[in-house]
Amino acid sequence: MKISPSILSADFTKLTAELKALEDAKADYVHVDVMDGRFVPNITIGPFIVEALKRATSLPLDVHLMIEEPERYIADFVKAGSDIITVHVEATKHLHKVVQSIKDLGVKAGVSMNPASSVHTIEDIIHDLDMILVMSVNPGFSGQGFIPGSINKIAAVRKMIDESGKMIELEVDGGIKVSNIKEVARAGADVFVSGSGVFGTPDYRKTIEAMRKEVESLTAKA
Repeated sequence: MKISPSILSADFTKLTAELKALEDAKADYVHVDVMDGRFVPNITIGPFIVEALKRATSLPLDVHLMIEEPERYIADFVKAGSDIITVHVEATKHLHKVVQSIKDLGVKAGVSMNPASSVHTIEDIIHDLDMILVMSVNPGFSGQGFIPGSINKIAAVRKMIDESGKMIELEVDGGIKVSNIKEVARAGADVFVSGSGVFGTPDYRKTIEAMRKEVESLTAKA
C-alpha cells in the first residue's frame, strides 16, 4: 500500500515544512492536484509550482491533471519534475495518444475516471497504464465526503487489473480517512490519496501509521 497526501490541503504559507513533515511521516507520494477552471471549477497550480515542489522534496510527485486537453501541457509537467502523470478519460479525445506521450517522455502514466464514468472507458487502454485513479468524489474541491458507490467501481477495476496480468497501481482519491481506508483497501485499492484526512490532523506521522495499520490488518486476518 502507498499513501499519497494531497498537497492541495497543506498550509501553503509553510510548504517546505509541510513537505518535510510528509517525509518524516513516511508518505509514499505527494499527490498534486492540477485544476484549470474548465474541466473543474477551481484553478490551482501549474508546472511552476510542480517544479518548486520537486526542489523541496525527495518524495515522488503524483501529478493529477484535472484539465481539458491535457496533451497541451504534458511536456511542461514532465519537465517540471512529475514522476507520475494522470489524465482524465473525460478530458481528451485522444486518450491513447496522450498516455503514449507521457510514457515516451519517461514518466509513469495514469488514467482517472470521474464518479459517473464507466470502468469500460479504460478497457482498451489498460495494458498501457502504470496507474488507474478512481475518483471517489466529484473532482474540483477538497474536503468532500467519500461516495459509497465508489466501492463497487474500485472492485471492478481491481478485477480488470488482475485479469490484465499487468502491474498497475489502483489509486483512489476523495474522502479517504483512517475511518474508511480499510473498506477502500478491501475493495482492491493499493494507493490512497488523502487531503484533509492527513493535513487536517495534528500529527501526520500518527495518522499515516494508523492508515497503514488499518490496511495491514486485512492481510493479518487473511
